[in-house]
Amino acid sequence: MKHVLSVLVNNHAGVLSRVSGLFSRRGFNIESLAVGVTHDPAISRMTIVVEGDENTVEQVEKQLGKLIDVIKVKRLDIEDSVHRELALFKVNADTSVRSEIMQIAEVFRANIVDISEKTLTIETSGSSKKVAAMQQMLKPFGILEDVRTGIISLERGEKTII
Repeated sequence: MKHVLSVLVNNHAGVLSRVSGLFSRRGFNIESLAVGVTHDPAISRMTIVVEGDENTVEQVEKQLGKLIDVIKVKRLDIEDSVHRELALFKVNADTSVRSEIMQIAEVFRANIVDISEKTLTIETSGSSKKVAAMQQMLKPFGILEDVRTGIISLERGEKTII
């Protein structure tokens, strides 16, 4: 089962390495990891997606909480949180297929962020399922490169990690 952890950490060099090292030492795979500074430049927020049973994830939470630069760890309820992912796709797009690809982008409310004679670069965001669906639609044209951020998440409503 997938679990989403939101982790507040001090914004210092080496914190990401220590957090990822904890997962590595325990033999846990990080399915997705996104990190960015918060509104407070002294604090960063990590969104970590891990797969595992209840006991495994509970152990990960406890171990993370013991790290010096970790301020708070919170497991987010999948149903009670908003999750988004950002992706860029560079696709073969000569003039014979360009309009078809642009229509697909429009359906997915994606943006064309770069055009060349032979390629289009498309930016999309949304649920991981939406990003994966768009990727499937673009495959027949030939995806030259793609990059995905991994999931970022916030709890719905007035709930916060702090």
